[in-house]
Amino acid sequence: MENWQIGVFTSVGAGLGLDLDLAGAMGLPTIQLHAPPLGQRDQASADKILATLAPYGISITAVFGGFEGESYETIPAVVETVGLMPEETRQKRLQEMFEISDFAKMIGCDVVALHLGFVPHDTTDPAYQDIVAVTQQLCQHAAGNGQAVHLETGQETAEGLVTFISDTKCDNLFVNFDPANMILYGAGEPIEAVEKIGKLIKSVHCKDAKWAGKPGEEWGEETKLGDGDVGMKAFLQTLQKIGYTGPLTIEREIPQTPEKQQAEIGHAVDLLKQLKEDLL
Repeated sequence: MENWQIGVFTSVGAGLGLDLDLAGAMGLPTIQLHAPPLGQRDQASADKILATLAPYGISITAVFGGFEGESYETIPAVVETVGLMPEETRQKRLQEMFEISDFAKMIGCDVVALHLGFVPHDTTDPAYQDIVAVTQQLCQHAAGNGQAVHLETGQETAEGLVTFISDTKCDNLFVNFDPANMILYGAGEPIEAVEKIGKLIKSVHCKDAKWAGKPGEEWGEETKLGDGDVGMKAFLQTLQKIGYTGPLTIEREIPQTPEKQQAEIGHAVDLLKQLKEDLL
């Protein structure tokens, strides 16, 4: 397989990412897929997705979980609503991730991914031990389906993420590295974080953002790829340094403005192709 195959984050019916048909029309070789909503994670849905992709020869490199009730409006909203951290929804969402893992197996994908949520920084906090145990359950289920689990960056520092993965003792737990999320959440300089996380990075999002005035308290601003503070050439050079050869998955979740979304994804494809030519 070619190194750094360019892909895009897509969706079927979940309202996130680029529509699957549009992704096919762009001629890209890989996609990440946001899992369909509840009630649409069956064999019939899997077969329909595979039939849609077949003419384009597209590979699905990860299936992302997401949950009803999640909000990314503000950092406090993320703390309260996102991933497997909120205790009141944890068991229900864990069962959903089992279902998403089973669905991913139906479409022949060996990676499931998600935002875990804000893991406590204090490793002696009982809530930390609880989320370690829940993550272990998810990894065990995924392993039964021949899959790895990728945690998307954003809420944790690089050091915190490496420590957390080590504490789970799961050999199928890795990182989906999103450099823009490090900036949006104020979690740390993304280029430095790539070096610290290193070989645990098994998938990436190509997304850009600008720092907030008060990082960690206020949201940064997501931008078109190349217009933010990530530094995409430095990002790819650092991925090259750690030996990452996997897909470069463009994420631009603005489905409410589809023409702008398509134009900016097209721009991102052109930028990444040029950077690949320069670096590989």
